[in-house]
Amino acid sequence: MIRIFKIALRNLLRYKRRTMLTSLLITLGIVLVILFSGLAGSFKAMMIGQITDSSLSQMQIHKKGYVSSIDTMPLNLTLDTNKYQKIEELLSSNTEILAWTPRIKLNAMLSNFTDTTNIRLNAINPEKEILVCPDVGSRMTFDKGREPGTLLNPGEVIIPEKLAKGMNLNIGDPIVLVANNKDGSVNGLNFKVAGVIESILGPQGKEGYMHIKDAQELLRMDEPEVIEIAIRLHNFDRLDKVYAAVSSKLTGFINKKGVPEFEIHTWDELSPFANIAIMIDFMTITMKIIMIAIVLISILNVMMMSVYERIREIGTMSAIGTSPSKIMSLFLAEGLLLGLISAIVGNIIGLGGIFILNIYKISFAFGRQENLLLSPTVNITELLWVSGIVLLIAIFASLQPAYKASRMEPVDALGHV
Repeated sequence: MIRIFKIALRNLLRYKRRTMLTSLLITLGIVLVILFSGLAGSFKAMMIGQITDSSLSQMQIHKKGYVSSIDTMPLNLTLDTNKYQKIEELLSSNTEILAWTPRIKLNAMLSNFTDTTNIRLNAINPEKEILVCPDVGSRMTFDKGREPGTLLNPGEVIIPEKLAKGMNLNIGDPIVLVANNKDGSVNGLNFKVAGVIESILGPQGKEGYMHIKDAQELLRMDEPEVIEIAIRLHNFDRLDKVYAAVSSKLTGFINKKGVPEFEIHTWDELSPFANIAIMIDFMTITMKIIMIAIVLISILNVMMMSVYERIREIGTMSAIGTSPSKIMSLFLAEGLLLGLISAIVGNIIGLGGIFILNIYKISFAFGRQENLLLSPTVNITELLWVSGIVLLIAIFASLQPAYKASRMEPVDALGHV
């Protein structure tokens, strides 16, 4: 076998220019795939991190049926203290979960005593919210005299940036919030604008923020109730596993009608950005398909030319007793070597490109956050997959020419001009 590879390497070196050009083309395809995968993967991870860490959270638990009617923000699908404690016990038993926080979502009317408009509000527990969404404060602008690290106090509201501009509201201005309770009655309370928050992808980024105790008072809740429970994990890569574990346990909670009381959703089921993430994955797969086509066409062309140019040589080998299987193995070895050399060189150059990109840094802006840096990386599994695909396609592309060479009749091959 080693001898066959030695002969195959020698045959490739007989046509150095053609071998080099073909190898260069395959190498270029591999490098482009590695660089694109690294950049696309980094961009996708960055965007998911911005969405889950600054507003949405990684997972959310609601009462059954809430998400399907989330646009109306229904107040009749709340979790009372008893249900909230049940979920807390479940979450605390899972060591994969880092933190969770209660929220109330509501629609209200905001008045600056001159004009009135509607607003979507996200009522939070500030201390717990920062543990679940550590970047939520980075989207907010406060007055200069505010104590660092203070997100929200009772009696304060953080309003969307566009709404503040439209109603000419500044930090520190008094406002009135009026909301319908779940029994249909109306209640209003006075608040102060503590800050403004920038918009982000999806409806979650267009919401204002208030303290959860203020929301419970505004909605006249006799007992503390919440709308959703947002969850953060120790390791985001284990999201699917934790989701499956928590979801299976939640199905054990049945209401009087015999259906599950709660539902759980991951970030991609709640955010429109999930479609963009899917497109990024699709584009990555497309790049790999293009690379496969490059490898297939390049090696097939080289091997067909090699067989055509060496017909008399093949006839001589057959005439002196070389078996068809060895002739076929020889041409397969040439294709495999061509793919292997290109894969090794492509991986080295691709990793070098990733290293250079990390040195010079690629920055971009996302909302008010500027100079966000992409950190492209490619794990060993990705490299092995790319290399494996190249080698398999190299062998596949060599099959037809190799089979053709092994089936040549010695007399016909020796008489070829």
